[in-house]
Amino acid sequence: MLPNSEKLIEGLELTLPLIGIYDAPDQAAFGSVIEPEPGEHMCIFNFYKDWLTGKTLRLTRENSGCGGCAYWLLNKETRIRENFVTLLAETEGLKDSKELMNRWLEHEKPYNPQYANIFIGPLQEDNIEYLKSVTFMINSDQFCVLANGAQYFHAPDDPLPPVISPFGSGCMQLLSLFKDLDYPQAIIGSTDIAMRRYIPRGLLVFTVTVPMYQQLCLLDERSFLYKAFLRNLKKARGEEGIGKTC
Repeated sequence: MLPNSEKLIEGLELTLPLIGIYDAPDQAAFGSVIEPEPGEHMCIFNFYKDWLTGKTLRLTRENSGCGGCAYWLLNKETRIRENFVTLLAETEGLKDSKELMNRWLEHEKPYNPQYANIFIGPLQEDNIEYLKSVTFMINSDQFCVLANGAQYFHAPDDPLPPVISPFGSGCMQLLSLFKDLDYPQAIIGSTDIAMRRYIPRGLLVFTVTVPMYQQLCLLDERSFLYKAFLRNLKKARGEEGIGKTC
């Protein structure tokens, strides 16, 4: 059962839907399902507007829309490693050298799905058993609220940091860059320049593991969510508050 997120959503003045990333056996429970055009190169964030209308994107090893997505979310090699390294390091200029890019690729591992499908779409109660992460689509004020919320239960001697901003593609930042999906952690996403053209200019992406989502939903009247700092921020923003859509 999903935790009650009403207070969190109200505190954030959230207007965009929460997005769930699911590793599930079939699409029957996901309602309106869409897929990339077969044979077309399509970034998953190309479906941003579809998520806003309640549609869920289905990805498979046979149809993932993008070779990078096929590898990072579905563990399917679509390129010779040397060509992949050259593309990222030299053609796109994302690392100082091919050697450095190759070391990064050796270090980062793709997500290994349990089932044949990855679904990305509005968060829903029915498929909680298949839920792997939850994504907030937010503005900078809302990001600050969530970043503080992710730190709320964190102790300095915890094994992993509660918020990370790792290098990687936009799809990686939704799932495969988490080292432990059972640990409460958040990733600052949407730092991939290639995917940003598909979303509004001011939109940020903040993706959390299910345990972190549960912690965020536990923020209560004792937390900053109900204290003066956030009230003053909302007051400073005027009638629009902090929830203005990007």
